[in-house]
Amino acid sequence: MRLSKDSASHSSSIPQPDRQSALLLVDPQNDFFPGGAMGMTEDINLIPAIDTYIKHFSRNGWPILATRDWHPPNHCSFAEQGGVHPTHCVQGSRGAQFHTDLVMPPGMMVISKGTDAKKDAGSGFEGSSLADRLEDLDVKTVFILGPATQDCLKQTIMDACKLGLQVIILKDAIGTETSADTFKEIFQTEAMQATASDLGIKPT
Repeated sequence: MRLSKDSASHSSSIPQPDRQSALLLVDPQNDFFPGGAMGMTEDINLIPAIDTYIKHFSRNGWPILATRDWHPPNHCSFAEQGGVHPTHCVQGSRGAQFHTDLVMPPGMMVISKGTDAKKDAGSGFEGSSLADRLEDLDVKTVFILGPATQDCLKQTIMDACKLGLQVIILKDAIGTETSADTFKEIFQTEAMQATASDLGIKPT
């Protein structure tokens, strides 16, 4: 079942997490939540949903990885450098930190991207060790969520599919900044969609 805004998910057709699964948090950083440089007001509602998934995967001992934009102050994506984005997720800044209301588990793997001032990197796989880390963990299925839907989440989903991973988009824990064109691009992948109830997860 491909991602669709209109179709309903059915738990019987959704792969359930197991020891070859990982939860992938795409850039859950302060700057992508309300009050941050690129935050959307509605996305504050994502915090409880993200925490529910973190707790579920942590409780079962399944891997959890988080990507983060980790930009130098003169990064090429910033408007003052001729880019299209406001200054965000500068290395060491508060905006680059994971949202303070999220309960990150001990031992979570953190993957930095966008560290080269002259090169943008929306996907969590671009110029990073993410693919190698997933291979080391023998991960076959990634359950993906995150606030920055329009760019980083979309590109990460598409790259994960290209790598042959089974991709499950946790649609109740993704950002609201999603255009029709973004959905169209994701429709063309083999990504599936799911919610917490599809996975038998109860809110905590």
